Amino acid sequence: MTDGARPATVGFIGLGAMGSGMAANILRSGQPVVGYDIDDARIQQLLEQGGQVAEDPADVAEQAEVVITMVDTTAQTEDVVLGERGVARGARAGDVLVCMSTIDPTAVIRMQEQLAGDGVRMIDAPVSGMIKGATEGTLRAFVGGDADALDRARTALDAMTSEILHVGPIGRGVVLKLINNMLYKINSVAAMEGMVLGVKAGLDPAMMRDVIAASTGASVAFDYRARRMIERDFDGVRLDISCKDLELEGALGRAYSVPLFLHAACTQVYEMGRAAGLGDQDATAIVTIYEQLTGVSVGDVQTPGS
Repeated sequence: MTDGARPATVGFIGLGAMGSGMAANILRSGQPVVGYDIDDARIQQLLEQGGQVAEDPADVAEQAEVVITMVDTTAQTEDVVLGERGVARGARAGDVLVCMSTIDPTAVIRMQEQLAGDGVRMIDAPVSGMIKGATEGTLRAFVGGDADALDRARTALDAMTSEILHVGPIGRGVVLKLINNMLYKINSVAAMEGMVLGVKAGLDPAMMRDVIAASTGASVAFDYRARRMIERDFDGVRLDISCKDLELEGALGRAYSVPLFLHAACTQVYEMGRAAGLGDQDATAIVTIYEQLTGVSVGDVQTPGS
């Protein structure tokens, strides 16, 4: 872009809990955004923020040289990229597709190979930081793919992130994200069990949170879960999405013949939550099942020694 020229338009497909904040940050950086989502309310939100709206993913690609996808599943990603009116229908040689969804890494590689036949480049750039990071523009992106394609998309990525990590060839960003997510979820189950055990044994949950947060049991997962358990805040990343990631993590382990014992136990806990009807809530809501089993509530303030 030459000095004084209008910034290139960025396409954004998937304006949900994460994508809406990410697209808003691109707009705030001064880059035009053309977006698409199946939810009319999300489309209206983008319009109110100053973005433009496309008719379908192909229309997005026709209007943008860098297109970002942030949808929930592998199947949804394949549809918006390779479907009848997918990105591939509107993209031109030299354009870059940035897949920011946490999906099957083998599918990412297949899509990249198919797009490359038309001269369209693709990188995977899943992010860590959850909804808060998406809103504040402080996500960390794990990027797999060609360095030149990353450079082409860097201005858009910079607007959404505090750090961009190029971790290897196409697909490696998703592999790293899945491993990160696996560790986070395993720690989350430990945090829920530990908090319920402490309350059952007579400890004050707020005191536990403060002490453990400054001790060797601390973790990002514990900080996030403990606060939400105490405040009864179960509005966040949907449990259904977490279960989708667990399935991908298990498949990754099987593909490389790596036993994942803790992952298997964690999966059963999360599936227990989904079976109990908690799929639309943040995974922290699983603590309510432990509470029902033990007759205590982490949200109740206890008196030491009571």
